[in-house]
Amino acid sequence: MKIYNIHTKQNLPITKEQAWEFLSSPENLKAITPEYMSFDILSGADRPMYAGQIIQYIVTPILGIKTKWVTEITHVVKGEYFVDEQRFGPYALWHHKHFIKEIPGGVEMEDSIDYKVPMGILGQLVHPFLVKPKLNEIFEYRRKKLIELFGEFK
Repeated sequence: MKIYNIHTKQNLPITKEQAWEFLSSPENLKAITPEYMSFDILSGADRPMYAGQIIQYIVTPILGIKTKWVTEITHVVKGEYFVDEQRFGPYALWHHKHFIKEIPGGVEMEDSIDYKVPMGILGQLVHPFLVKPKLNEIFEYRRKKLIELFGEFK
């Protein structure tokens, strides 16, 4: 059982409050997700983020295959961090931690995702050339989109 990790950091020239307001709103996830993924929220995004919140999405992550993704917001410390965990979806495990830290001139946003691909050894074999590059592409898209939305950190 191999568990993988993606870890990213990005600095933005906005306040901690602005970062929290944007990142803690599930509706904003669509704005920072590549269009080809056809990201649509089905339910659960009608209130401010809270622990126990269940959010249902439809995404098209790979090969045009529509997939239902259900996440639970398991931990929230307002303005500091939140954690979402997949309850149903394309991964055998998905545990995503989002941190926001004030720094001189803006904020540092940090993501740490622990995940496991499905299908045992077959999943592990396709991970290096299918899953990992796709996840890196999605997070690079987010990095660029956040710069487009909020400006580049200087």
